[in-house]
Amino acid sequence: MAKELTLRGDNYSQWYNELVVKADLAENSAVRGCMVIKPYGYAIWEKMQAELDRMFKETGHVNAYFPLFIPKSFFSKEADHVEGFAKECAVVTHYRLKNSPDGKGVVVDPDAKLEEELIVRPTSETIIWNTYKNWIQSYRDLPILCNQWANVVRWEMRTRLFLRTAEFLWQEGHTAHATKEEALEETDRMVKVYAEFAEKFMALPVVMGAKSENERFAGALETYTIEALMQDGKALQSGTSHFLGQNFAKAFDVRFATKEGKEDYVWATSWGVSTRLMGALIMAHSDDNGLVLPPKLAPFQVVIVPIYRNEEQLKAIDEKVAGIVAKFKARGISVKYDNSDNKKPGWKFAEYELKGVPVRLAVGPRDLENGTVEVARRDTLTKEITQLENIDQYVADLLDEIQANIYQKAFDYRTEHTTKVDTYEEFKTVLKEKGGFVLAHWDGTPETEQKIKEETKATIRCIPFEGEKEEGVCIYTGKPSKERVLFAIAY
Repeated sequence: MAKELTLRGDNYSQWYNELVVKADLAENSAVRGCMVIKPYGYAIWEKMQAELDRMFKETGHVNAYFPLFIPKSFFSKEADHVEGFAKECAVVTHYRLKNSPDGKGVVVDPDAKLEEELIVRPTSETIIWNTYKNWIQSYRDLPILCNQWANVVRWEMRTRLFLRTAEFLWQEGHTAHATKEEALEETDRMVKVYAEFAEKFMALPVVMGAKSENERFAGALETYTIEALMQDGKALQSGTSHFLGQNFAKAFDVRFATKEGKEDYVWATSWGVSTRLMGALIMAHSDDNGLVLPPKLAPFQVVIVPIYRNEEQLKAIDEKVAGIVAKFKARGISVKYDNSDNKKPGWKFAEYELKGVPVRLAVGPRDLENGTVEVARRDTLTKEITQLENIDQYVADLLDEIQANIYQKAFDYRTEHTTKVDTYEEFKTVLKEKGGFVLAHWDGTPETEQKIKEETKATIRCIPFEGEKEEGVCIYTGKPSKERVLFAIAY
């Protein structure tokens, strides 16, 4: 087959890039740093979107949509926020083109300069808080629990499909509350929604925790995160939830009359996950043969391939398979029957393996005689012959087993690659030779974190919510430390 992949062990980065393209997930576009998400890749994103959207709505959130363009002056209002995004902003300066005087194509019309430049949204806090000012007068208008599904632009020069692109798809929740307690509860609730989604649907074990000051979102007082470990021992931040305090309310003068009749600034949160989750899904589970998809997010969970020598055999298989497909659909199992005659069964097997389809059934004339079917699992690459009777129940159970197995495999990998260290030498050795998550003591200062980052490229991924809180001394300065924090080299 022409679609041989570089092995993960030889060059993980190249393996990833090839897999994204060969499995038909995405490709680079004519616009530098931007990607085309292909139908198979988009189908996975749609499944993610559907589950997350359901979870958001169950927790009381509603969807809205805000403009793509943000007036430049809005960014001047919250100093930390603008500093965090200034270098990544795409700026619109003109509103018209005209034919070139020399007749060769078009040029920007110099007379069509905008009075105020517009920023293509890198994130929407500023435009949304400017809007909320009109929506909020009293405590009766609160809370506001809005989410938007959108695209954002952060001008990136060194890009990788799904992991870091100049334009990407995401959702961003923006909520407004009457009290600090409510806003903190919301921040906590949403990071837990992300963790549940990652573990139950993506089969991806994550560590929940708070970001250090250096790693916090621009303009946030607290950032909570879910951190996942990829198979190359690097961490991937997979979702964040931010407690914004009253910073944006003060910047945009959003005040409300409290129950007690006083006036106060509103408390805010924002939270988001992006198409970066696609990168996490690929890198956490896939193998040297291609994608390995958890059944809950696979565009189709089962593929059925007929094996036949002539039209007559195919017709008999078609009839039998129609009944099987109906049974699967009745159970909510998504299935594809590939009886196209332009590719041989062997080619199809390799193709669906590359694309990570969880279960493959092969049906030939002998199977029709014996009332059997060959079942292949993508996660373990094992095959067995089983009875066609009750195949729907058999496959339904198998899909649950595959989902659990993929999670367990990732969980075991993470456990093996989480190391406690007590000295800086040990810290550097583990990062260099083993990689993964490193639990170490830190004195709590941004300066120490920065020095460790400069010397080792490792950052504090989070201060974990769970785990024992043992006191110790900082691996770098020897100063007292309240607890171990999670370090790793990250994407």
